[in-house]
Amino acid sequence: MMSVFILLNCKTYDEGTGANAVKLAEACRDVAESAGVEIAIAPQIPDIFRVASVTDVPVYSQHIDGAGPGSHTGKVYVKSIQEAGAVGSLINHSERRLTLAEIESAAEALKKNGMKSVICTNNIATTAAAAAIGPEYVAIEPPELIGSGIPVSKADPGVVTGSVEAVKKINPNVKVLCGAGISKGEDLKAALELGSVGVLLASGIVKAEDPKAALYDLVSLI
Repeated sequence: MMSVFILLNCKTYDEGTGANAVKLAEACRDVAESAGVEIAIAPQIPDIFRVASVTDVPVYSQHIDGAGPGSHTGKVYVKSIQEAGAVGSLINHSERRLTLAEIESAAEALKKNGMKSVICTNNIATTAAAAAIGPEYVAIEPPELIGSGIPVSKADPGVVTGSVEAVKKINPNVKVLCGAGISKGEDLKAALELGSVGVLLASGIVKAEDPKAALYDLVSLI
């Protein structure tokens, strides 16, 4: 069976904040163990330690800056999230856009500290540029589909297959995740069939009436 990776982004939803972030992480753990897939979670930065200290679910930060130690008030320092228990970070999410220089700096800071990068992109060209940086993952998410309930695998499958092809040409070690509108088992199945290794998703699980049941549905067809 191929290795499937699912990353759940809590954003700033109340349903994924504080104690609720821990409950979501516990649901991720249970479903991952049952289905034999890897499910990670990206809670809000103040919740990283809370989640990482009580579960063994891989925890990612929602953002990271490339700034090192020193006078950088308000920046998210890589060692702070690592000490809190994170294993990596999202970079350049559509709701937290960065310049190319900032993306490179953040990815380099993570790499130097043995942590993983998930660079978010919005089209094939930016996916290709992100692949050249050499993160563990690029996550293709057309912004207009985020939170829409319309999966990119159906609305724009070409951007997924095109991204996969672009990444293969530039750096075949980089894996592609499919994001935007992902919530159901058929969405994950379609994303895998298009060449991705998994999905980045948020509201479809975080805001579900029963997140664990929603996660079980997500992995039901693989």
